[in-house]
Amino acid sequence: MKTVEDVRSRIKELSKQASELMHKAAELCLSDIEQARNYSQQAREGMHRCETLRQELKRLQAS
Repeated sequence: MKTVEDVRSRIKELSKQASELMHKAAELCLSDIEQARNYSQQAREGMHRCETLRQELKRLQAS
């Protein structure tokens, strides 16, 4: 079972990665649109995982 601190740490890590990917996508949007789309998709998936972990964190804190 994951601890609250493990989940918080993973959320922070995923959020940072998603933010970096969005910045890369913004930088590439004019020069390499396909790679920019790829980074944007990865960032969206990362944020979705963060939201899932936030829900798990709430569940852990409630129990």
